[in-house]
Amino acid sequence: MDRAARERIAALDLIRGVAVLGILAVNVAGFAGPPSASYTPAIPLPASRADEWAFAVMLVLFEGKMRALFSLLFGASMLLFVERAEAQGRDGQALQLRRLGWLALFGYLHFLLLWWGDILFLYAVAGVIALALRKAEPRALAIGGLGLFAVWQLSGTAIALSDAAKEQVALARPGDPALQKQLQDTLAPYRQQDASDSAEARAPWQVQVARKASERPFYPLRVVLFTLGETLPYMLLGMALFRSGFFAGGWSGRQLRIMAVCGLGAGGAVTLLASSWALQAHYPELTMRLLINDLLGLPHLAMALGYAALLMLAAPLVIRSWIGQRLIAAGRMAFSNYIGTSLVMCGIFYGWGLGRFGQAGAAEHWLFVVLGWALMLAWSAPWLAHFRQGPLEWLWRSLTEWRRLPLRRATS
Repeated sequence: MDRAARERIAALDLIRGVAVLGILAVNVAGFAGPPSASYTPAIPLPASRADEWAFAVMLVLFEGKMRALFSLLFGASMLLFVERAEAQGRDGQALQLRRLGWLALFGYLHFLLLWWGDILFLYAVAGVIALALRKAEPRALAIGGLGLFAVWQLSGTAIALSDAAKEQVALARPGDPALQKQLQDTLAPYRQQDASDSAEARAPWQVQVARKASERPFYPLRVVLFTLGETLPYMLLGMALFRSGFFAGGWSGRQLRIMAVCGLGAGGAVTLLASSWALQAHYPELTMRLLINDLLGLPHLAMALGYAALLMLAAPLVIRSWIGQRLIAAGRMAFSNYIGTSLVMCGIFYGWGLGRFGQAGAAEHWLFVVLGWALMLAWSAPWLAHFRQGPLEWLWRSLTEWRRLPLRRATS
């Protein structure tokens, strides 16, 4: 492999490393509290002003953008895997399908044994659909992805808008008992679900597993139904970028700068306005669900594309730095780091570990985010100095190949 090819792959790993670290900044609320805590810092504890500002930082810089970035890279990486296999005279599509099948199993086990917020099962299902479209032209992939994304966001907005509007009316008229009761009735199912999830999180590990297996064994499929219209478009756009040469030096510096400025400028401006309003309004839950799930979808995507372009511009310099090498190593081991993060965070917050579930506000969450970042940056490079892949990457590849691949690097 020549130097230019190695640098292109390093740039992909750099972006992936940034994404896997950034995802923790979003997911930490779902580790430390019930799912509703991902939408407002006022759950499960009353929010201080520091908590509200900490949540605003997460919302502006990370929420939605890291998930989009990771999904874009997944789509691009699928094509890279297929092309490499075909260059060796192998059936790249068949291998990729087998790879996605194993990923679905890993994702289901991640949900069952560790954390409800798994995305691997979703990625496997979306990946199968995206793979069927892999031979489409970049323009068709981009148009199809953006079209599906727009339809999905509009339909989600139509569904959630009524509850958010009722919430705003009730908040504007706090002295109206009828409106307050209506609001509490609307929120009641969320509070019941939060109570159930909190009780489960505080239970022993074997109880958690048994409850998931018996009470919601098909939860990962439900996640697919509710989020496929977001994840699949991201993957299609990632495939379009790959086909266009975005990750292989095919875009000029001017094109990358335009994407970075437009994506971060336009997407960032809308996100800042929405976040500023939410901060002043103290993050009303139903409206925040509408904003995060639907209305901010396009700004999230724009910023993710801006981040990708900015990192591609910076890659030639960054990949030679100490932090760049650490991020690249974390990106090469993104699968192991993603599951490892779940193990560490569940060990901190869940009942079978330190039991800190529901005890930390959004400001304190950042202490655990920094801890997770430090662990990922600290262990990935030393591991790869002695081993060819991360432990889960090696297992995944060995299962895909259906043979035990070498893991330890050869030593002289």
